Amino acid sequence: MAQVLFDMLSSFGSCLNCFPGSPTLKINSRSFKILRLLGEGGFSYVYLVQDTATAELFALKKIRCPFGAESVAQAMKEVEAYKLFANSPGIIHSVDYSIASERGGDEQNKTVYVLLPYYRRGNLQDMINANLVNHAKFPEKRLMGLFLGVCKALKEMHHYTGGAPGAGASGERMVMGRAEERQNVQSKKGRKAADEDDEVEQGRSLLTEDERLPAAGAPGQVRSYAHRDIKPGNIMISDNGSEPILMDLGSVANSPIPITSRSLAIATQDTAAEHSTMPYRAPELFDVKTGTVIDTKVDIWSLGCTLYACLVGKSPFEMRSDETGGSLSICVLSGDWRFPDEGPGAKKQPKGKTPVSPINGDGSGAGAASDDENIISEPIREVVRKCLQVEPTERPDIDELIEMVERVLEVLPEDAV
Repeated sequence: MAQVLFDMLSSFGSCLNCFPGSPTLKINSRSFKILRLLGEGGFSYVYLVQDTATAELFALKKIRCPFGAESVAQAMKEVEAYKLFANSPGIIHSVDYSIASERGGDEQNKTVYVLLPYYRRGNLQDMINANLVNHAKFPEKRLMGLFLGVCKALKEMHHYTGGAPGAGASGERMVMGRAEERQNVQSKKGRKAADEDDEVEQGRSLLTEDERLPAAGAPGQVRSYAHRDIKPGNIMISDNGSEPILMDLGSVANSPIPITSRSLAIATQDTAAEHSTMPYRAPELFDVKTGTVIDTKVDIWSLGCTLYACLVGKSPFEMRSDETGGSLSICVLSGDWRFPDEGPGAKKQPKGKTPVSPINGDGSGAGAASDDENIISEPIREVVRKCLQVEPTERPDIDELIEMVERVLEVLPEDAV
C-alpha cells in the first residue's frame, strides 16, 4: 500500500510540469515564473508570467489541441497570423511559440504555447466593467479616439500590404519544466532522440496549403483578411492608455470567401460558431447561404456592436434579447436593437445635448453619472447605425468608417476634465 501511494505521488509530481500551474518554466534560455491565470475560453488559457532575470511580464497562451492534427492546424493558423501581422501597428505580435506533446497521454494530443506581450491596463471589456461598477461613462471624444485606433488597426488586415514577416514568432523551441529535470531527462539517449525529432517538427509548418493564411506576396500587393471576432475583450489598451491593440488572431480568415456550395456554407457557419463571439457576430455568419460572399464587412458589424457596448455596457443584441426575452440570434438576423432612450416609454434625450462623462484615464470611474451624462451624442449614434445594417453591402467599408469617425471627432466638444 505504501509503495502504491509513493508511486501515485511520484506520478503526480512529474505531471505538474505538464501544466502551466508549475512554478517555473523555461523558454529557450529564459526562465519564467507563472504568476496567475489571466483568462480562459474554449480550449485556451492565458497566464501572466514573469522573466526571472529581468522581471519583465508576458502573457503566455496555452492552446490545447485534443482532436489531433486538425486542432493543431487551427492553433498553428493563429501562430501564422501573429507572424503575418508582426510588423502591423495596432495588432499584437508573438514573442515565441512551441508545440509540445502531452506527457503520459496520447501523442496526438498536443499543446501549442504562444508567448505574447502583456498589457497592464487590460482590455476594453475591463474598462466597460469598471464603468458599470462605478456608474461612469467613457468621455466621448476619448472613446471615439480609441475607436478610430481600432479601425486603423483593422485596416491593416483589410488592406494588408505586409512585407517581410517579422521576427515576432521565432519558431525556436519552448521547453517547459524544471531545469534540473530537463537536464536529467536529456541525459537519457532515448529521450534525446525524441527531442531531436521534436526539433525537426518545430521547424516545419503543420498547415496544408489550403489551411495556411497566404503571405503578403510581392511588396505593394494587397491582400485582405477579416478578424471575425472583434469585441471589447479582444482589444487591449496600451500601457500609455491611448492606443488600442487587436489581439486573439485565432479567428482570422482570408477575405472574401465566395460560398460556392452547401458544404462550404455549413463549414463556414460552424467555424464562425466556434471562433466568433455570438453577441458580436454578423448576421451573415449566423445563417451562411450558398451563393453569398463572406468578406470584411463582418468586422464592420462587430465594430458597431463594440462601440455600442462601450456606450451602453453590453452588445446591442444582448441588451435587446434581455429586454424581450427572445433569442439573441433572432435579434441579430432581424436587426432588432435600439438605444436605451429609444422605443415606447423610453426617456428621450434633449435635442443637441452632449454628455460630460466622469471617467479617469485608467478606466476607473470618478463618480456616478447623472441622467444628462447617460446621453449619447447623435453623431456617435449614427456611426453605430451605419455599422449595424443587416445587409452587408449597406455597411461602410473600413476606409469609409475611418472617414466617418474622423468627422465625428471634429464636431465633438472636448471632454470635461
